[in-house]
Amino acid sequence: MKKSLLQMHAAVLLWGFTGVLGRAISLDAPILVWYRMLLTALFMAGILFYRRQWVPIARRDMLQLIIVGCLIGLHWVAFYGAIKFANASIALVCLSTASVSTSLLDPLVNKGKYNIIELLLGLLALSGVYLIYQFQEFYAKGIAFGVVAAILSSVFTVLNKRIANKYPARTMVFWEMLSGWGLITVALGVMIGLGLEKFLVSPEHIQTGLQLLPVAGDWLNLILLSLCCTVWAQSLALNALKKLSSFTVTLSVNLEPVYGIILAFIFFHENKDLHWGFFAGMGLICLSVVLQMLRLLRPSLSPGFVKEKGGLD
Repeated sequence: MKKSLLQMHAAVLLWGFTGVLGRAISLDAPILVWYRMLLTALFMAGILFYRRQWVPIARRDMLQLIIVGCLIGLHWVAFYGAIKFANASIALVCLSTASVSTSLLDPLVNKGKYNIIELLLGLLALSGVYLIYQFQEFYAKGIAFGVVAAILSSVFTVLNKRIANKYPARTMVFWEMLSGWGLITVALGVMIGLGLEKFLVSPEHIQTGLQLLPVAGDWLNLILLSLCCTVWAQSLALNALKKLSSFTVTLSVNLEPVYGIILAFIFFHENKDLHWGFFAGMGLICLSVVLQMLRLLRPSLSPGFVKEKGGLD
């Protein structure tokens, strides 16, 4: 259990860099995601070929991996849309609302029981996001993208939980990235073909139009984003998901804003643009994470602890 928690938090730390890298990359959100998923699939295919770790996937499970991959692609488009329309700090902290969606979806999908404590902790995190919105209304569109990204995150986390124990993490990541890349490719082709590319453009590119090719400085950031923040981080997270509940994983991911925001403060000085309500909201989110971790580390405080360890059905 503790090893799984360490794996999960290592993945979250790596994900904390995605906001900074996303802001540093000049590409618009859908194009950025297209490159990220393509590079990740290529890196993962190379690893699987080199280590001879290809595993056959059952047809029914393959369909689920394709669905999850498409959801991940849409999640990333919304997430980077939040960064482009607001900033990295706002986008990252909005992901905390995923805990609310997961606490509602997981029992339905995985046929479990609702846990009132998890629901309350999720609402505590959501209260933090509400505080942020109250004092940062001029980032409304970015906040909306961030909440959509959080909802999609909770959905694919719950779906991944159903098959996480069946296949190696790298195999799952490869097929999810490839299917998500396929969806983004088709969607981009359709929108560009219909002349709707203006809806894909970020605010800073309104005058210049949709940027399809990375500039020189983008390539290194794209490689870091794909190799470290996706290949490595996704593998760690999927391995951890085999032992942890979907809600625990999602609530742990709430630390991603903390890591990412600190990095955004260091690299982009975003703290100068944020109201005190942002920090109050972030405090509530951190509190929800700490309380959940205490429940996991102290079994007597957590009625669902045995189930989360996989001891009882």
